[in-house]
Amino acid sequence: MKLSRRKFLAASAMVGAGILIAGYLYPFSKKWRSTTPRIDETPSVTEVGESKVYVVKTSDRREGVRRLMNEFDLTDYKGKTVALKANFNSADPPPASTHLDTLESIVEVLKDEGIAEMTLAERSGMGNTMGVLETLGVNDLGNRLGFSVVSLDDVGADSWTKVEADLLNWKDGFYIANFFLEADKVVQTCCLKTHRFGGHFTMALKNSVGLIAKRVPGQAHDYMRELHGSSHQREMIAEINRFYEVDMIIMDAVSGFKNKGPDVGDLIEPNLLLASKDRVALDAVGVAILRSYGTTNDVMRGKIFEQDQIQRAAEIGVGVGSAEKIGLIPLNDEAEDPVEVLKQILLS
Repeated sequence: MKLSRRKFLAASAMVGAGILIAGYLYPFSKKWRSTTPRIDETPSVTEVGESKVYVVKTSDRREGVRRLMNEFDLTDYKGKTVALKANFNSADPPPASTHLDTLESIVEVLKDEGIAEMTLAERSGMGNTMGVLETLGVNDLGNRLGFSVVSLDDVGADSWTKVEADLLNWKDGFYIANFFLEADKVVQTCCLKTHRFGGHFTMALKNSVGLIAKRVPGQAHDYMRELHGSSHQREMIAEINRFYEVDMIIMDAVSGFKNKGPDVGDLIEPNLLLASKDRVALDAVGVAILRSYGTTNDVMRGKIFEQDQIQRAAEIGVGVGSAEKIGLIPLNDEAEDPVEVLKQILLS
């Protein structure tokens, strides 16, 4: 049963001595029990069945996003609060950042379903977040469509929840923005890019770095310095994703960077839009897309489920555990051939 994020503080008091996650026993400290939302102890759907990834081939982001979102039960969003995580890491244009057509379509579809309110919360890694959002026109879009835009650079210490657990690669845990723990629904939209600063690629899993704190007001520790200075950076990225839920992820792969990244790179134009509830499955397909164009040595190396981000996320229960359990579903005729190519790459 999915835990209401609004009740996460009450539920945390019920957490026992530990939790079994994909074969690993995660004991909880006293501090964990008092500050961190309980994680559902039942197997996720990805552990017992197929994870669906929907694919549309089009250059029309508005049409493609709406087609993808129709595959989800949108009636469940009526009257709900929504936290939205896009990709505004820098003020560079798409595919370095979320295309405003993609963002606008997501917001319009959810508003048509009668959501109560929506908050887009973001922390940019390259530049001042509010400056990035203003430069890219996100604030203007929020004003026009009626959703809130929040810079996580500017929120107080009470806007963060501490995450701690044994067996993490983080030295002393990390902090997640409460927007993504307290909202009824969490929606994410990510880009298709490689990452030259140690992540190897930046898609759904890596996008989660922008919803944790760099620094918490009143504390000196720089969590981004720790992340980017660690030899376990990619595993640490994966671990963030175990501690918040996502209800829908849209990947904009109309264009992407096949090398360098996340702000610049050689442009590719797959003209694909993808959606899933499973961040691991979606990133695995994203890696397959990059491989189909010839990408960096790091992203080309080994089996896709041996990529550090994907492997770690799968082993701690974030999503599907193997390529064989990913169900790729083309939603238009034009997507059928690309889907067959991606299936072969996933299984190779």
